[in-house]
Order: sequence, then C-alpha cells, then structure tokens
Amino acid sequence: MEYREGSIWGNPYLRLLRDQLEAYIAKERGSAHLAIVKAKAELRAVKKERRDLEQRLSELQAREAALRDLLQNAR
Repeated sequence: MEYREGSIWGNPYLRLLRDQLEAYIAKERGSAHLAIVKAKAELRAVKKERRDLEQRLSELQAREAALRDLLQNAR
C-alpha cells in the first residue's frame, strides 16, 4: 500500500490512500462488510443533517410567529 507520512503536534501518523485501503478491507473482511460500514457512516451523517435542519426549522418557525405577532399588534 502507498502511504504518506505526517506529523501533528510532534506525533507521527501514516496516511493511506482510500481506494487502496478499501480494496484491502474488501479483500480481508468482504465487500459486504465495507458496504455496511459505509452505510452506517452515511446514516450518521444524514441523521446529523436532519437534526440540524429540524433545529433550524424550529428557530425559523419561532421567528415567524414573533413577526406575525408584531404585525398584528401594530394594526
């Protein structure tokens, strides 16, 4: 496998190429395992985005209600 050496705060690490690492994992553990791990990661990302969007939506709904109240009281 190809890799690059790096260092953060004096701690060395190896950076592997993703496609080579995925091929190795598929060979060792099976392509189904790799697909499951990828699906779990994507599901976590979707859940996080959904949670963020729901929070943003509730903030916008509260702001909308406040503006409607302000407009009705101004009449």
